[in-house]
Amino acid sequence: MKRRDFLKKAAVGAAVAGASATLISCSQKQEAQTTTTAQKKIKWRMATSWPKAFDTIYGGAETVAARVKAMTNGQFEIIPYAGGEIVGGLEVFDAVSQGTVEMGHTASYYYIGKNPALAFDTAVPFGLNYRQQNAWLYNGGGLEQLRKVFAEHNIVNFPAGNTGVQMGGWFREEVNTVADLQGLKMRIPGLGGKVMSRLGVTVQVLPGAEIYPALERGVIDATEWVGPYDDEKAGFYKVAKYFYHPGWWEPAPTLSLYVNQKAWDSLPKDFQEIVSSAAAEANLNMMVDYDSKNPKALRSLLDKGVQMREFSQEILEATRKEAYALYDELSADNPQFKEIYDGWKAFKAGSDTWFSTAETSYARFNFK
Repeated sequence: MKRRDFLKKAAVGAAVAGASATLISCSQKQEAQTTTTAQKKIKWRMATSWPKAFDTIYGGAETVAARVKAMTNGQFEIIPYAGGEIVGGLEVFDAVSQGTVEMGHTASYYYIGKNPALAFDTAVPFGLNYRQQNAWLYNGGGLEQLRKVFAEHNIVNFPAGNTGVQMGGWFREEVNTVADLQGLKMRIPGLGGKVMSRLGVTVQVLPGAEIYPALERGVIDATEWVGPYDDEKAGFYKVAKYFYHPGWWEPAPTLSLYVNQKAWDSLPKDFQEIVSSAAAEANLNMMVDYDSKNPKALRSLLDKGVQMREFSQEILEATRKEAYALYDELSADNPQFKEIYDGWKAFKAGSDTWFSTAETSYARFNFK
């Protein structure tokens, strides 16, 4: 080999080696940066509307936190707080909207004063059951429509729990007719409260932790909460012996996970997907939990001498009439409510036809 060729090849080799070293160095630097980024932990606070004593409904928040932590190998930690620990149980919406906390777990119908359309995110009187509600939210366009409302308040919402059809609540005295509702003082939130108010009930909205003292002191004559498991733990049977059903105002209330929009936008895409999956898991787990616990609790309440009553046809027919009259009035005044209601109503009509064909005939024969 000629000396000139040797030197030329040597120069090329040195250049390649130098370039390789540079690439390796850059690669190592990028890897170090990626590792540093991956190791940077995210820690958020989640305000809830629930006392910790109500472990099943508060459990929705805990499920989200636990699953997010597990799926991110501890890189994303969410700390749930009971109602009143950071903000009041009915102040979660504002806390998330304003960025006081990054997350919240609550029931959107507590905030219908901001927009009555928010009720559809939880439940409306004589509305959808659990399976219908999920079908409407996930596949029927419901979630997309509701997110337009929440976006105006800097919130991204996710279904993250459901209690299934609730009981009709606890009453000190029997209520057999519409006349018996006149002057009754009752804790009942959402559009169900609006319906009761139209029939002469004095409505109050109280967070879970404040219900028992109000019922015990006679500040209210009746209250609705959830169902046998939670209600037994709350001790309502000690001060009101009549336990009514069905909870026509909450056939399948969704509990929602709220995320502040700015906080949401700051998350890596994979963490966003993890939050979405964790919320969906909480939505399933809570219903499973209640369906497992309520049967035993109902038997326990009956053994304690609780008098179970079914709302009369007169009351059910009157409340349903007022509910749909209310929806028409709200639609006339609120374009967002009308848009959601029209789509919801069309979905419900088709779904009801299917459920009344298969589900109802089976239940009528089998649930005895």
